[in-house]
Amino acid sequence: MRNGRKDPTRRRRRLRWLPAAVLVGAFVLDTSTMGDVNTFPLLAAAPGVAAPVLSLRGTIATGVAANLTGLALVYVEREPTRDDLVPFASLILLTVIAAVFNVILTRDRRQLATSREVAAAVQRAVLPDLPRRAGRLAVAARYEVAHEEAAIGGDLFAIQETPHGVRMLIADVRGKGLQAVRTVNALLGSFHEASNHRPDLQGVVQQLEDRMQAAIRHSSGEEAESFATAVIAELPPDYSVLRIANRGHPAPLLVHNGRADPLEPTTPSLPLGLGVLAGDEVHVDRFALPVGATVVLFTDGIDEARNANGVFFDPVPVLSRRFPPDPDAVLEAVLGAVFQHTGGGLQDDAALFAVTLEADAATAGDVASPEGR
Repeated sequence: MRNGRKDPTRRRRRLRWLPAAVLVGAFVLDTSTMGDVNTFPLLAAAPGVAAPVLSLRGTIATGVAANLTGLALVYVEREPTRDDLVPFASLILLTVIAAVFNVILTRDRRQLATSREVAAAVQRAVLPDLPRRAGRLAVAARYEVAHEEAAIGGDLFAIQETPHGVRMLIADVRGKGLQAVRTVNALLGSFHEASNHRPDLQGVVQQLEDRMQAAIRHSSGEEAESFATAVIAELPPDYSVLRIANRGHPAPLLVHNGRADPLEPTTPSLPLGLGVLAGDEVHVDRFALPVGATVVLFTDGIDEARNANGVFFDPVPVLSRRFPPDPDAVLEAVLGAVFQHTGGGLQDDAALFAVTLEADAATAGDVASPEGR
């Protein structure tokens, strides 16, 4: 899991120069106008500017520097008078206030950092890393956090090798926080159980639907209105066909031979938790998955990412070129393009993973041997 936003540490390093710039600006303005412009308001602002970007020591040092700068300007222009006591006393008072603000901000930052660490640990516990391989599939996954302060979202993915083939899940639960964590945990547990015991994909989807509806029945408030868009897919043991049940989720992309084709459902279906409104029928579509092709599954944090003009990101043009049979390379291309499109951030959390079908070892050996030619 990582954050897609621009590095905040680098931004803070740049802001560290702002208090010094204020002091230099006040000095230059005063000397260039020969004291005709009162620059004490600028000097008074310097400690306040320093409080959120510098340490406590740096904030106090800025206040001291502002006082010394003001005193130097007074001595250059004229003899100090009793009237100068008020502005200098104000500078000292503002320095003390800035120091207090700096202590409060530092304490809040530490508490926020602790909260982020706890949230990240919960996210990792609920959504562990995917295996690098599942049967003949090479696997890669990413989880991108939209906001540093909200590391717990409702996006989830899973892949499992079972006696019935390799089964995959990607979903996006409505909401965030503990409500989303509970639903994510329930769906993941139900998926792993159903994948091992249900012989067909329809049964897996139906068990997920039943689990979602049970969670809704035992909830109240916003949780009682929860649902989850999802794509549930499987490859049978012979890898002959890719079966997909799409429950109101963005369509996966099949990347192969320089093309990216959306695997759209022939019949739209409601999200998990709303199936009671449409009956018990589970629609499953079948697609060919050639050797070397990559299937990319993602949540709406990707295709609903907007640029400054409000234009949504389209991953199809980005993936409509030749890629090596490497799911990591495909995901890095998507993420690099989406961050370039948005200017470095996401409006919503995004989960995405990709699987690449590799050649069967026995078949590859036959092709390579003289007997197989």
